[in-house]
Amino acid sequence: MSFNPFNLEGKIAVVTGANTGIGQGLAVGLAEAGADIVAVGRSAPTETQKLVEEAGRRFAFVEADLGQADKAGSVAEAASAPFGTPSVLVNNAGTIMRNDALDFTEEEWDTVMDVNLKSLFFLCQAFARKWVEAGTGGKIINIASMLSYQGGIRVASYTASKSGVMGLTRLLANEWATKGINVNAIAPGYIATNNTAALRADEKRNSEILGRIPAGRWGAPSDLAGAAVFLSSSASDYVHGTTVPVDGGWLAR
Repeated sequence: MSFNPFNLEGKIAVVTGANTGIGQGLAVGLAEAGADIVAVGRSAPTETQKLVEEAGRRFAFVEADLGQADKAGSVAEAASAPFGTPSVLVNNAGTIMRNDALDFTEEEWDTVMDVNLKSLFFLCQAFARKWVEAGTGGKIINIASMLSYQGGIRVASYTASKSGVMGLTRLLANEWATKGINVNAIAPGYIATNNTAALRADEKRNSEILGRIPAGRWGAPSDLAGAAVFLSSSASDYVHGTTVPVDGGWLAR
């Protein structure tokens, strides 16, 4: 049998925010490539569990409030309990708040930054410490955004956090590449999920968005799976600090 660098059999992947949408697509895609999945979040992702198990892989759930960065160490420990130390961390959990910049509140700022950037960093740190101690290396995939590249409007803390995700991905790659830890990111384009249902239902906005996407369609969560499998696998062993846009060509326009 020939060697398949994209085969994830024997790997354990932690995916935060795996209940629906992008997180579910990533978890299922990794499972279909052979990885066992540990989902982390506030509520059990029963549908995701079913899909992962249908793909023939093991599934476990760790309950955690990802707005509390001081819990990162305990999350890493709990995620290692079901199947052993994970070799892949996918930081997908995120939140967004909308308000004019003139009216944006400190609470709206902190709520988003705590989940999207602060907890993400400390989860990276917690898992990297385990890998360095064990001498095993590992793979980290952070979920960035089109607003890692663009400014957007009315989402000050989201834009700041996702720009920070891209910067942190580079910094951590610089520090950890020699330790066998690959840190990269995926920047999803316009993906059809519950969060974008209102945009898709708005005929004018939907038409404007589709008009700018060279692929001519909204992405599906499953469209992100290939990039995630690549960045989780040995095929990406010499890929460090990059952000891969999966956007149907949006940024090329």
